[in-house]
Amino acid sequence: MTFSIHGLAVARGIAIGRAVLVASSRVDVAHYFIKPEQVQSELERLAEARNAVCVELQSLHDNLPKDSPPELSAILEVHLMMLQDTMMVDGVKGWIKDRLYNAEWALTSQLDVVARQFDEMDDPYLRERKGDLEQVVERILRHIKGMATVLPQVNIKRNQQPRQQDLQLGDMDVPLVLVAHDLSPADMLQFKQSVFTGFVTDVGGKTSHTAIVARSLDIPAVVGARTASQLIRQDDWIIIDGDAGVVIVNPSPIILAEYGFKQRQAQVERERLSRLRHTPSVTLDGQRIELLANIEMPEDAPAALDVSAVGVGLFRSEFLFMGREGALPDEEEQYDAYKRAVDGMKGLPVTIRSVDIGADKPLDRTAKDETHLNPALGLRAIRWSLADPAMFLTQLRAILRAAAHGQVHLLIPMLAHAREIKQTLALLDKARQQLDARGVVFGPVKVGAMIEVPAAALSVKMFLRYFDFLSVGTNDLIQYTLAIDRADESVAHLYDPLHPAVLRLVADVIAECRAQGKSVSVCGEMAGDPTLTRLLLGLGLRSFSMHPTQILAVKQEILRADTTKLQAWAEQVLASEDPALLMGA
Repeated sequence: MTFSIHGLAVARGIAIGRAVLVASSRVDVAHYFIKPEQVQSELERLAEARNAVCVELQSLHDNLPKDSPPELSAILEVHLMMLQDTMMVDGVKGWIKDRLYNAEWALTSQLDVVARQFDEMDDPYLRERKGDLEQVVERILRHIKGMATVLPQVNIKRNQQPRQQDLQLGDMDVPLVLVAHDLSPADMLQFKQSVFTGFVTDVGGKTSHTAIVARSLDIPAVVGARTASQLIRQDDWIIIDGDAGVVIVNPSPIILAEYGFKQRQAQVERERLSRLRHTPSVTLDGQRIELLANIEMPEDAPAALDVSAVGVGLFRSEFLFMGREGALPDEEEQYDAYKRAVDGMKGLPVTIRSVDIGADKPLDRTAKDETHLNPALGLRAIRWSLADPAMFLTQLRAILRAAAHGQVHLLIPMLAHAREIKQTLALLDKARQQLDARGVVFGPVKVGAMIEVPAAALSVKMFLRYFDFLSVGTNDLIQYTLAIDRADESVAHLYDPLHPAVLRLVADVIAECRAQGKSVSVCGEMAGDPTLTRLLLGLGLRSFSMHPTQILAVKQEILRADTTKLQAWAEQVLASEDPALLMGA
């Protein structure tokens, strides 16, 4: 049966493929593809963990106190039988051998398949045995990870058994799309070199960092699809319409043909835009516009050069820190990463943002479970750095050392107070002194501040007394101005880059920087939205920083624009109660 699920469109385009579900689990489950030569070792990892659980459960069963209720012995016997279940054991081996899933992923994928069969059973008692299976799998996962075993009391909703009439598991030529309840930014980076052609998540907002990294993958994506991971089954055919924010499950041949045509049209448009790669970014009236790239890792530098970016306007250094079980990168590791980014840009400037951890970017997924009243307003970004001066000094030393190899700018996120500015600059001086004392070579850096808190935007004159340049982070500026959590799909409709208050703050920052002869860029998602390019040009912006995949579409708008005509129109938009009504003018 064909049905559709509606969510938020966060990465444009059409993806058609088989669904791969990332199952929920209280254990932090890694999901990655293995090489064919690693199959045997993965099977051995799985067998060792399963055997360990067998020994553990058998020991518990044999050593039960005499006064234990008989039900407890029966439960342990059921769990032992489940460990030997042919469908479960052979199914997991199939995911490893045929799909090249790692052991943990294979285990949770087969759990999805078998658990759905339990859900479809008429007998209430048999349906309840799904919980036993989940507990057994949880034990195996914990043994694989070397964690202490506990008996989790969870009741996770799972998906129905997949249909296999169209596809054999070993057919790796079929395009795959990822379906999950949620994906951390670290997950997204892990999938960066994967075979997935699109993804869907139950939660998330348009400018959550998961969505931002999705756009960096240049694949269609829909977030905030609520129950997608419960309604979609393993290996269902699905279409992801990243333009409309719609997911179509089990499409009919007619719908498939229609979306196949749309896919081909999108490819033609991408090829047309690619011809602009080496065209100078100059408006019709001769204004040269700086197009910079946002990157997450040093390996993203070639993609920036490929679209003729004139530098990196935002290197999100936090991705070096994430998904490491809390183990922070040392100075040498960071220095090497920053140096590789500088070398990769071949002499062009690289702006490195100091670590921006917190809110929707925890150090690892377990951090999400910590109790915070509102993580977006808590210890994050520069607040986190200043709370751990040793960590911050390590990063500053690494950035200063990388500056000896090329043009490096340092960007500080989420500043709001003069005392934070002074503390930051004092620590930067201290980092220079420490390197001097060690006799280590370092280079000069321009220092800038991100304007992403309304207090900073309203204090822009004070900021310009301390900094060489400013960068407007519109994602957080919109979030804090409008008092919404940009990662929360329930309030996503209130996220509005065209709200008059947001536009006024952005316009005032640009105007003050231009008046004082200081450079200013926009590095948030507004910069990469072609529908907002003309407005930002009319407000006086001459430097845009965005993901490389967005640069050519924005350049096309720049080449068609005349800033002499846009200024008066932009003033009208600013003065309007509903700026969106004037955007088509």
